[in-house]
Amino acid sequence: MLRYFLARLATFVPTFLGVTLISFAFIRVLPGDPIIVMAGERGLSEERYQALRDQYGFNDPLLVQFWNYLTGVMQGDLGQSFVTKKPVWDEFFALFPATLELSICAIIIAILLGLPAGVIAAVYRGKLFDRALMSTALVGYSMPIFWWALLLIIVFSGNLGWTPVSGRIDLLYYFDNVTGFMLIDSALSGQDGAFWSAIRHLILPSIVLATIPLAVIARQTRSAMLEVLSEDYIRTARAKGLPPARVNGLHALRNAMIPVITVIGLSVGTLLAGAILTETIFSWPGIGKWMVDSIFRRDYPVVQGGLLLIAVLVMLVNLTVDLLYGLINPKIRKR
Repeated sequence: MLRYFLARLATFVPTFLGVTLISFAFIRVLPGDPIIVMAGERGLSEERYQALRDQYGFNDPLLVQFWNYLTGVMQGDLGQSFVTKKPVWDEFFALFPATLELSICAIIIAILLGLPAGVIAAVYRGKLFDRALMSTALVGYSMPIFWWALLLIIVFSGNLGWTPVSGRIDLLYYFDNVTGFMLIDSALSGQDGAFWSAIRHLILPSIVLATIPLAVIARQTRSAMLEVLSEDYIRTARAKGLPPARVNGLHALRNAMIPVITVIGLSVGTLLAGAILTETIFSWPGIGKWMVDSIFRRDYPVVQGGLLLIAVLVMLVNLTVDLLYGLINPKIRKR
């Protein structure tokens, strides 16, 4: 198992360097000068403009800029925001709990609904229930997030008034931000209605963010289950008179979980990408909205550092998925 872990860990180095290069190049291909953006309507004299470019290293050759950025990253220094003058590390981890809370709720919804839907669709293959579930999953996967989010806001926030439009909690509640997770902090605050307010603010963003992963998990579970249900040992289990729930839920689903786990792991990238639109639409103060605002402001350190940290998180999740493969199926460790 140790050799298997080290082999997977070795892929981190080239991937990390590639992401570093991409994050460095991405912001620089966008139009706009960060110095002019920072100056705003005040404008700058030519002397002050050149002085600021020298201060931030923009007059250096791109290779020198990249080398300085890479050496800083290797030392754990992602730089400071041009706008807030705060370290990128501090801003990221101050906002990350909001995104993590939203992503956890979304993936829980996707798993709790997607797995049973896929299993039931496979068991009733070709029947009306199977076709209805898979058609719904296809619609959910194809639906643009921004359109789906606006539709839910119009119906449940505008017409019915059941859920708030934006934010994480009503403004009338104020308490210490202990963990960064609003559900936990509101429950610890002891204020009447604070926890329910946090839940109401979380419902729509979680549903929107969970839609695509839910559809993917449901379809992948169905495909994996159909393949496993045709195996000889499943027919043997049925011939022995085992209950259908035991055959489908234990023997079949367990062996169908490897591709499903792959999809769940890959959904982390989908969640972080979807969080950018979801957080922007719902004014959710997480890293997605933070990244969008930083791109518009041409805040180079924030965009570079944010992309790099998000990529590292996805890489860690993929490594965890690979390790789960080895635990579920020991044959994989020998490959």
